[in-house]
Amino acid sequence: MRSAFIKSLTALAAADERIMLLTGDLGFGVVESFAERFPQRFINVGVAEQNMTGVAAGLALSGKTVFTYSIGNFPTLRCLEQIRNDVCYHNADVKIVSVGGGFAYGPLGASHHATEDIAIIRALPNMTVVAPGDPLETQKATAAVAEQPGPAYLRLGRAGEPPVHTGECDFSIGKAIQLMDGGDITLISTGGMLHDTVAAAGILERHGIHVRVLSMHTIRPLDEEAVLAAAHETSAILTIEEHSIVGGLGGAIAEVLAERADGPVAFKRLGLPSQFTSIVGTQRFLKDAYSLSAAGIAEAAVKILAAAPLTVDSCTA
Repeated sequence: MRSAFIKSLTALAAADERIMLLTGDLGFGVVESFAERFPQRFINVGVAEQNMTGVAAGLALSGKTVFTYSIGNFPTLRCLEQIRNDVCYHNADVKIVSVGGGFAYGPLGASHHATEDIAIIRALPNMTVVAPGDPLETQKATAAVAEQPGPAYLRLGRAGEPPVHTGECDFSIGKAIQLMDGGDITLISTGGMLHDTVAAAGILERHGIHVRVLSMHTIRPLDEEAVLAAAHETSAILTIEEHSIVGGLGGAIAEVLAERADGPVAFKRLGLPSQFTSIVGTQRFLKDAYSLSAAGIAEAAVKILAAAPLTVDSCTA
């Protein structure tokens, strides 16, 4: 995803001289192409994310469209006050980009696990929150947040995320993308969980369970219409996220469903418990440990449908 982001941003900057990129002294294997082509529009602020955010806000208030870039929690939680007071309060045109959402930096421990960021950032006024599902969505999301004025948070994976969309996709901020349709259950994923979610849907389809799959790349503003349609047209909803179940995608959808006037729908959040993990390992290892694999998602879907137990083969898709 990060390669797709920088490629898209570089192309956008070639057409719009207002676009700038700030980094907190990392990511040079990724951002070098932008820095070399636009040296006057690239700033390495150093290991000073609070300052980076303040500088970005000042540049934005002088007419620039500014992207800040760092890994995991550093451009978000480390400088939350500056995001709130400098960026959001002034509705400044600052786009916060974090790479390594969820467990992407798994072996580095809790300090590098971005597992509460969506919940915290989506609570800020004026903020748009986008977590694309694959490289194609990342390209389109980068262009979309650049075009839309005001604060935005773009949450990316680290690297090597497989493509899910085989052709063009219709990407709009605040509008979910439907990849499959079925009447039994709706699987709604955000961010890098899309590939596992589609693989889980394939497992379920092979067992006669018909699945609707939504890529909810925008958590704020949420596509409430797609959520309510799923509640009306399918028997259950399962949300899937590499994030705490508190306040993320599942929390946002639960808010919508709780305010329905026409009755409940079977609903479950699949994500991470609200605790620091004591497990150390790769992203894949940690996702498997928390049932965020294709097989784990499929098993959760079967349980919510109150069907017979489903035996699934180990799936590495």
